[in-house]
Amino acid sequence: QVQLVESGGGLVQAGGSLRLSCAASGRTFNLYTMAWFRQIPGKEREFVSGISWGGGMPTYADSVKGRFTISRDNAKRTVYLQMNSLKPEDTAVYSCAARSNAYVSMLPAEYDYWGQGTQVTVSS
Repeated sequence: QVQLVESGGGLVQAGGSLRLSCAASGRTFNLYTMAWFRQIPGKEREFVSGISWGGGMPTYADSVKGRFTISRDNAKRTVYLQMNSLKPEDTAVYSCAARSNAYVSMLPAEYDYWGQGTQVTVSS
């Protein structure tokens, strides 16, 4: 069982930056591929970024490439999402997710555990 708790969301002006963190419980964090998804009301959950259990294969949605960076610290059991050059269209609830697989998937259904989410609001 893995519990995930996100933090770092908030209100920021367009062009600004935020760093999201996702802290995981459990001793086997290093065996989980981690990802960030986002969702706005009335829309489906959207893949943002993912990173495999060894820290390789960082994967990004086209909409965030070059602006967002995912990383993980297995010793701290934490995954991060550094978000730069934020745009109003990045406004959403951001959730982290974990899957017991070596590879990143862009499909929410393939993740086993989810956090509650943290709100990111980007004003224009």
